[in-house]
Amino acid sequence: MTNVPPPPPGDVPPPAGNVPPAGSVPPAGNVPPAASVPPPASGAGAYSAPGPGPSPYAAPPSGGGGPKQGLSLTSFIVGLAGLLILSWIPILGLLAGIAAVVLGFMAKGREPGAPQWMWIVGVIAGFVTILLNLIFSFLFLILPIMLIGSVGTIPTSP
Repeated sequence: MTNVPPPPPGDVPPPAGNVPPAGSVPPAGNVPPAASVPPPASGAGAYSAPGPGPSPYAAPPSGGGGPKQGLSLTSFIVGLAGLLILSWIPILGLLAGIAAVVLGFMAKGREPGAPQWMWIVGVIAGFVTILLNLIFSFLFLILPIMLIGSVGTIPTSP
């Protein structure tokens, strides 16, 4: 009978080649230095295949991006939209103007690296939107109601 060592536990195949039997000590000249033997990967078997490499379709790593400017940009867009479009609609124009002013002043404090012109234009457009909205609200809502209400109170000549 031949002296064959038992197979290793699990799904690990036995090592190939000239392997000394378990428990025997190899000669001193054939032992590699301890520093040159890499430690096995944690949780992985000695014979596990390497994982897949990086995907060729992965997004390139970002370089940290530019300064944050979300509030400034939002103030700019809402201010201009309120000025150009929403100032004709009484309630929406007023809300857009207030939002542009609030977002602009928030951007001034929270985003020092963002372009200043964005939040400045947003704040100015927001104030102009509020002013135009108040004027149009008076002209198109309040003034007609006042005129209609005064129709019966105008004295007529005898």
